[in-house]
Order: sequence, then structure tokens, then C-alpha cells
Amino acid sequence: MAVTEPVAPDTLQSGVAGLDTVLGGGFTPNRLYLIEGVPGSGKTTLALQFLLEGVRRGENVLYVTLSETEHELREVAASHGWSLDGIHVHELAPPHDSLDPDSHYTMFHPSEVELGDTTQRILDRVQGLRPTRMVFDSLAELRLLAGSPLRYRRQVLALKQYFVGQNCTVLLLDDSATAEHGLHVHTLVHGTISLDQMNPEYGGDRRRLRVTKFRGRRFMSGFHDYQIVTGGLCVYPRIVAAEHRRDVEQRAVSTGSEGLDLLLGDGLHRGTSTLLIGAAGTGKSSLATVCAVTAAERGERVALFTFDETVRSFLTRSMGIGLNVEQHIADGRMIVESVDPAELSPGEFAHRIRDVVVNGGVRTVVIDSLNGYLSAMPEERFVVVQLHELLAFLAHHGVVTILISAQQGLIGQMQNALDVSYLADSVILLRYFEMRGEVKQAISVLKKRTGGHERTIRPLVLGPDGVSIGEPLRQFRGVLTGVPYEADEPGPAR
Repeated sequence: MAVTEPVAPDTLQSGVAGLDTVLGGGFTPNRLYLIEGVPGSGKTTLALQFLLEGVRRGENVLYVTLSETEHELREVAASHGWSLDGIHVHELAPPHDSLDPDSHYTMFHPSEVELGDTTQRILDRVQGLRPTRMVFDSLAELRLLAGSPLRYRRQVLALKQYFVGQNCTVLLLDDSATAEHGLHVHTLVHGTISLDQMNPEYGGDRRRLRVTKFRGRRFMSGFHDYQIVTGGLCVYPRIVAAEHRRDVEQRAVSTGSEGLDLLLGDGLHRGTSTLLIGAAGTGKSSLATVCAVTAAERGERVALFTFDETVRSFLTRSMGIGLNVEQHIADGRMIVESVDPAELSPGEFAHRIRDVVVNGGVRTVVIDSLNGYLSAMPEERFVVVQLHELLAFLAHHGVVTILISAQQGLIGQMQNALDVSYLADSVILLRYFEMRGEVKQAISVLKKRTGGHERTIRPLVLGPDGVSIGEPLRQFRGVLTGVPYEADEPGPAR
């Protein structure tokens, strides 16, 4: 007997592209959904975007408000540059005795028992307008009108039963601070979206959402970062690398430095990541810029994300080693962005990289540095997992990824703020060392998964003519300690 694939139900776009991606296409029509979050998390903004999408599609839409006035709603809309033309706003002021503990609002199906005054006025409005999209703001006021959890649940259940035959998709807004009461609603609605707001010790607030329930449809679980900007909510679905798997030919490409190509065996490989690690000033960023400029000269599009310096500083440093990156930027082959880790969420950063790769055709990505990327993470213990997903995504798209990590210290024993060397396919180490009264730089390749590589330590020189890598330092021992000695001399005392 043949097995038929289940047919996915039609979807109703939310008006927020990223949220539709998380929901697997959008809302299932003609259902009730709970949108819960703390004050200021964007519930009203999301609700207005949902209704404005309906207006754009020529639908009848209704906003029923018990918590905000129509004037306040219009102010919210104006702050985003929206007009509420086309949205029917039904403002309800609760009866004067609605908070009287002796008042009763027992509610069953509307055809069986007379409804409470407030609920009856809502349904009268729905009957007259016949909307296809509706927002109820908010359940907190309905909870107060009900007076007890039992009556509250009965009211929400009656609303659900009523809307079953009305061909209307309803968003119920609620305050997540009243979670013990909200659990009564979770079992009744078709889906639940939780909006969360975090307050780091420094920098702007971070917001993230999670779909905790969505019946009958596959959705992206877990937390997804979002922002409230002028124009509404911007949701950044987290990257799931397994959804982007594809076969990529890992052919070699030149770094632009003959000496570095020799160290790496045959250069960098597509679909791999390379970690440049070393102390501050050892030439990591300059070496990465050489690789980026070489890719741009091949006709590829390149993106550099710098956490540690401004774009002007980057341009000045590049000119100092003979690299004219301004021309590549003007030609559109190179994108250079200065990232502020205090204002950027990791989800937004990953979304930006995904956008330039998928929609912008970028084939080389430089992240300078991982120390800045770590600063953008609200919870440090998850940085490696997120970075792993990002690198896997880039690998599946055949992108050459260059990561930079600054070690703590200058000469001698070094420490890493974040050890991600096991994630990278190749690891290039840059070190200072002292020789005959001068501080010099050395480079070596410690790891390469995609083939053989040289294991020598070579001198590295940065100058107006670019990057120069010399012959192996075979006459010295202990270069990586920072204080080498001649090979025929006895080693330092221990």
C-alpha cells in the first residue's frame, strides 16, 4: 500500500518575513494563536504588522483593544511610518463594575447563554464586520473581568468555539508575567509565540522569540533573535546548517602570497574555514586582507566584518601594505562592515552573513575577530555551538571563511580567550620572537584537514610592498617560545 505524504495546510503570512520562516510559511488560517511577552517586547507591533498584511491583501481586519486607546495605537503606527487606514479599531472600555468581585461573567457558547457585556460587544462587532484577521488586546483585561481562573478559561474556550466557524485568524495578546494564568490558555490555542527581552549589563537590550507550540506544522524550534526597528519587527531565524547540506568541490584557491601557499601545501580550499591566531600586531588582519583582495581580483565577491577597527582604519592599514581595497569596494566586489558588538545580537550577525552569501553571491568571508564576536554573545557558553552552525552553513555554500583570533600576551606563554581551533579546518599561527635585538614575526601552519602542509616556521615581514614570507628558520630553535637560540648553541637552562 502506497504511503502518501501529508498535505501541508495553507498558510497566512504574518507580515514579518523572518517569523514566517520560523513558522514554516506562516500561520495556519482560521485558528487562535497566543502572542505572549513582557511589556515592551513588541506584541502590539507584531499584531499591527499582522493586520497591515491583511489590509495589503484586501482583507477585512479588526483590532479589539481593552488595554490601549485608539489614539495610542495610532501613535505606535506613526512611529513606524504606518497608517491604520483599513484597520477597524474597536476600543472597549470595561464596565464600571467589571472589577467587582461579586460580578459574574460565566460564558458558554453564544447560542446557549447570554454572554458577559464586554464579550458580547466583541462578538457583535465581529458579526457585523466579518473580519478574516483579528487581534484581541489583551487577555490580561479579560482575566480581570472573569474574576476567577475557571471563568477565564470558559471565556477563552467560548471564544475559540465561536471563531471556529467564522473563517477568522485571531491573535490573542497576553503578558507573560502572568504565566501561572497563561497556562490555561496554552492548551486551548492552536499555537503560542513567546517574546522575550534580555537586559545585558552593558549595551542595548536583546530580544528573542520562541515558538513553544504550533499544531500540525513543522516549525523552527529554539530561540530566534529579533529587533524592533522603525518599520516593525525584524526576526532573524537561527541558522540550522543541516538544512543547507550540499556537495561542494573543495578545489584550492591562492591566498595571494606564494610563501603562504607553500606553507598551506596548495593554498586555501573552498568550503573550508581557516583560523589565523596570534598576538596583537602579528599581522593576522593584514594576512586576511591579502587573501580577501586576491579573491576580489579573481572576480569574486568578498565580505569583511570587522569588530576591532573602523572602516577608515581598515582602509588606512590596507594602503600601508600596498593593497588598494577602496577600488574593490567601489566596484562592488568587496563589502566591509564595522560591527558594534554592544549593539548587535549574534542572530542578526549570522543573518547578515547568510544574506550576503545567499543573496549577494559572496564567496569569501572574513570575521575579524572572534574576540569581538564573543563580546556580542549574551551567553558565552553557547558561542561555540552558534559558530559551529555558522561555519557549517558557509562550508555547504562553498565559501572560503577566514577567522581571526587574538591571543592574550605578546611574547612567551599565550592564552586564548576562546579556543575554537578544533572547529577550523586549517590553523595558522603567528608569533613574535626576539632575534639580535629586534622583535620579528614568524608564521607556521599547525593544522590542515584537506591535505598536506609544510611544518616549517618561516619569518613574516609586513611592509609597503605587501606580505613577505621568507625561508624556514632552520638555524634557530625555540622560535615559538619567543626567545630562540642558535641551533648549535645549548638551550636555555631549565
